Amino acid sequence: MKKHFSVSLCKNGILGGGLTVDEKGATYRTGKLTVDPKYRNLNMPFADLTAISKGRLLFFPTFTFQMKNGESHQFIVFARKRFRSFLHTLGWNIQ
Repeated sequence: MKKHFSVSLCKNGILGGGLTVDEKGATYRTGKLTVDPKYRNLNMPFADLTAISKGRLLFFPTFTFQMKNGESHQFIVFARKRFRSFLHTLGWNIQ
């Protein structure tokens, strides 16, 4: 089952967009043309993730996706309780 969340990617500023999460992974999409093409359609398969953690950026709650290749992607998620609950149903225990 797919779920859609309104998020902002924290890379060289705050980039609004959407995050689609299903059983296989998460995909971030934004329509901003001034963004590096890598981040316009950022695919993060769960097989390539080592951890998902929660944190804060200023006063915004964030979730950080740690990739096996060493990259990390930090997101401000606007429905964080629903997001965390959905990830829990997929088997991710967020600390």
